[in-house]
Amino acid sequence: MDENTKRMMEQLKADPAALRQLMQSRDGQALMQALTRPDNGAGLQRAMQSAMHGDMNVMAELVGRVAQSPEGAALMERVSQRLQK
Repeated sequence: MDENTKRMMEQLKADPAALRQLMQSRDGQALMQALTRPDNGAGLQRAMQSAMHGDMNVMAELVGRVAQSPEGAALMERVSQRLQK
């Protein structure tokens, strides 16, 4: 798991208000679309279930796939910057 992704996931896990705020933002909405687009959300659902059981690897893999495209990488960078504020 990439260190930035790990840090971002830990921050969101620790701060539900930041997660809510992110999900209400334009970038948060774009991230949700990117995470659900490939399989209508089935992969995200599996990742969430795994995360609830303490396995963040599935979520990290899903986020990593989004970040592989230039648009996805730019989106992840904006999300990361937003969380650092």
